[in-house]
Amino acid sequence: MRRLSKFIYYKLMGWKLTGQFPDIPKCVVIVIPHTHWHDFFLGLIVRKIINKEINYIGKKSLFKPPFGWFFRWTGGAPIDRSKSSNTVDSVAKIFEERKVFRFALAPEGTRKKVTALKTGFYHIAKKAKVPVVMVAFDFGKKQVKIAEPLYPTDDIQKDFKKIRSFFKGVKGKVPEYSY
Repeated sequence: MRRLSKFIYYKLMGWKLTGQFPDIPKCVVIVIPHTHWHDFFLGLIVRKIINKEINYIGKKSLFKPPFGWFFRWTGGAPIDRSKSSNTVDSVAKIFEERKVFRFALAPEGTRKKVTALKTGFYHIAKKAKVPVVMVAFDFGKKQVKIAEPLYPTDDIQKDFKKIRSFFKGVKGKVPEYSY
């Protein structure tokens, strides 16, 4: 599957990969921008190329028949967004319980245009004491860009300035929805 993914990504799609995914067992992976459902499949291909197990959560309805098996098989876990639960604590607990857990999410919280990122990923990383790995899906340059790990500090403003800088100018599949 890895060779097939490389063939599709590099030869058929004509994309490139810049940066290297760090060899760390635990991290929060933020993927920006999330503008189209195609982002999910691009992520699956890149995940196979970098050869790392990466998990995610998704709205509960995705995990119902007929496709629920697929989302579980690809590393997903359902979450009920209708109930008030502390997602930060719940995900931090998963980090505590597992030897390997790389948690991917799109911090925009939607596929539509946003001007500010949600901060949950940051609080999860701080609580779990793990770094944030930034991944940009740049459809404008046909590349996926991976950053060095960012270890959250006590200065959220300074950290978010670095995050915004990394994603500046990155175009999503639907450019007008790009962060």
